[in-house]
Amino acid sequence: MAEHGADILWERGEHEDFLKQRYSRRHSIRFDGGAVIAGSSSPHVVPLPWSDAAAIDPEEAFVASLSSCHMLWFLSLAAEQGWCVDRYQDAARGVMQKNAEGHMAITRVTLRPEVRFSGAALPTRAQIDALHHEAHARCFIANSVKSEVRCEPVYLP
Repeated sequence: MAEHGADILWERGEHEDFLKQRYSRRHSIRFDGGAVIAGSSSPHVVPLPWSDAAAIDPEEAFVASLSSCHMLWFLSLAAEQGWCVDRYQDAARGVMQKNAEGHMAITRVTLRPEVRFSGAALPTRAQIDALHHEAHARCFIANSVKSEVRCEPVYLP
């Protein structure tokens, strides 16, 4: 078992009217490896200026995590097969809409990877498709999409 973490920090600005929903949704996200990025709600969900379009929103992070996990598995599997990958690019997109229960959700994520190979041994289209199929089957994030999400609040005195 391995545990992975992210620490989220948001603080209300001095001149923001929290009770009237007039506060910045910008926050920081610190990952267990030390990287820190700016997070925010999506401007599609909370209008500007209360969102920060330049920051990463949860929906983008979800799509990116699926794309990144798939890519990492693809690269590993290609190397195992002896195929040299020079470049991997993905234009991943997620669709947010109401799900079957009537809740807003990312209902579909489409990965559109473009992979460039080099070397004496190049995979066929069928072999590339098989690599993508196996990468999807092994992707931890894709396998977790229906996982349980728990909320265990820490109450301050």
